[in-house]
Amino acid sequence: MSTAATSHYKSNLRDIFFNLFEVLDIGSTSLGQGSFTSLDVDTVKSTLESLEEFVQRELSPSWVESDRVPLQFDGEGTVTLPPGLRRSILSVFESGWHMLEVPEHLGGVGAPPTVSWAAFELTAGANPCIAFYVFGTFIARVIDSLATESQRERFVRPLLENNWGGSMVLTEPDAGSDVGAGRTRARHVEGDLYEIEGVKRFITNGDFDAVDNIIHLVLARPEGAGPGTKGLSMFIVPKFWVNEDGSLGERNGAFCTNIEHKMGLKGSATCEMTFGEKIPCRGLLVGGVHKGIRQMFHVIEHARMAVGAKSMATLSTAYLNALEYAKIRVQGPDLLKATDKTAPRVTIINHPDVRRMLMLQKAYAEGMRALCLYTAWIQDQVELAGGHGSADSKELDRLNDLLLPLVKGYCSHKGYEILASSLQVFGGSGYCQDYPIEQYIRDQKIDTLYEGTTHIQALDLFFRKVARDGGQTLRGLMERVQGTLGQLDGIAALEVEKSALTRALGDIQGIYGAMMGKLPESLYHAGLQGNRILFATAEVVIGWLLVRQGLVAHRALTKLEAENSTNEKELDFYRGKLAAVRFYCREVLPGLTLARKQVEGSSLELMDVPESAF
Repeated sequence: MSTAATSHYKSNLRDIFFNLFEVLDIGSTSLGQGSFTSLDVDTVKSTLESLEEFVQRELSPSWVESDRVPLQFDGEGTVTLPPGLRRSILSVFESGWHMLEVPEHLGGVGAPPTVSWAAFELTAGANPCIAFYVFGTFIARVIDSLATESQRERFVRPLLENNWGGSMVLTEPDAGSDVGAGRTRARHVEGDLYEIEGVKRFITNGDFDAVDNIIHLVLARPEGAGPGTKGLSMFIVPKFWVNEDGSLGERNGAFCTNIEHKMGLKGSATCEMTFGEKIPCRGLLVGGVHKGIRQMFHVIEHARMAVGAKSMATLSTAYLNALEYAKIRVQGPDLLKATDKTAPRVTIINHPDVRRMLMLQKAYAEGMRALCLYTAWIQDQVELAGGHGSADSKELDRLNDLLLPLVKGYCSHKGYEILASSLQVFGGSGYCQDYPIEQYIRDQKIDTLYEGTTHIQALDLFFRKVARDGGQTLRGLMERVQGTLGQLDGIAALEVEKSALTRALGDIQGIYGAMMGKLPESLYHAGLQGNRILFATAEVVIGWLLVRQGLVAHRALTKLEAENSTNEKELDFYRGKLAAVRFYCREVLPGLTLARKQVEGSSLELMDVPESAF
């Protein structure tokens, strides 16, 4: 186990702070308001600095072990974690970091989403398995929000105070992403009590030995309920029964019956779960109402945000590892002296193609962080406007809903693609376990597959988030982009960025216009072009967010230079930010013009090709 691998994680707290305090200005727009009155800027900064130190010390060292030391399944329902990984999980509970996002009325810190998602980046970047093993705190929040009063009293405090685990249980072996095809049954016993029977698959953290109990949120079909997702209900199903006073009872009939052997993220137990086979499996109908898929979407959308943030965190540390390597790896002469056999060898960061790959990674990593934290900021504003579903938060809710498939679908899919550049900087060494890049790639690939594949995100964006409200929310977002373009008037230093973003804005409007014109012919057009539309939408939004950052960086750099500042670290940060923004505008945004032409010129010929011809 190499030193390079065990100390793999490289955070970018400076860019996190830039997003939170200089661009989003959460000190004025979130902190000290509504339910976020207990935190101020200094407290948030010191908290995230402490967390950064904690994840480096306690979480990052077990990341390699989680990949190399297999999980142990005893065949009787118990999954045993590698010792170091188990210690890391317990350290989170012991230090109380899992309570950062928990509301104050439940004994937590009550951090706004911007702060809790910034913290999630640090945790997921250091050891993504752990970021999901502490999912129980979110399950507690869901129960607190949706359950009956007796269910809240029975589960929420015990779950938080005893550090129980949690999981979301949707997928079935034959159904896959078609959740509505699920056949797990629920038989009514009395009141809100049901008995659950069936088999679920691909259940993250369905069992693990670092906690005394696990609370599963399970989708099942009550007897007599109709087909599809509308016939599903959600149930609280504990591994060990929880008595009415919150104490632990006997073993419940929810058992892990197999674990998957995976390409990556091996330390995260991906379980087959069988309900009601060995002994009866009892569950409580959440809230006493049959609104399962609507209730589960509270969990699904949180998980989708987490997956996108995980991908961003992985790309960020991969880039910083590649950057460090490029500054010390000496190979070949400068290209301008390639024919001079006596020319000195240089570090590879001096080679143009390596610089291109590094700036590609930097631009995408910082752009994805901007997207994740802007979405989190919208979630801040939803809370301050009265919370999800309130009358005053409807417009913000819809904007958050539109952004989520970009966070999940784009960050996961493009993140995997750009990680190849991280590996390429290392050359053959990157393909070996001496460096963390090969594990990053294996650990990250799952992000494009679970919580809704990339194309599911694309269809969700197009049909549920854009077409359903007639494009109103998308137009509102594009008006925000237009507003930023207006702020660039007269700033010569950002003329390239303004021109590129203006053209990209026109291209994305053209893409949606062309697709709406094609849909009367066939929905196949959306199927064939959906991913391209998802990517183009995300790239416009990221381009806009980066240009906003460029405006802030330009002002800050101008001020520092006018003051004859000698703080080279800060000067270089803003110079690097401006370089990344310009690179993205010149290298990425022009691709929207091609995407527009492809959507405009697309046909259905592919659907007419006989299966035998493939």
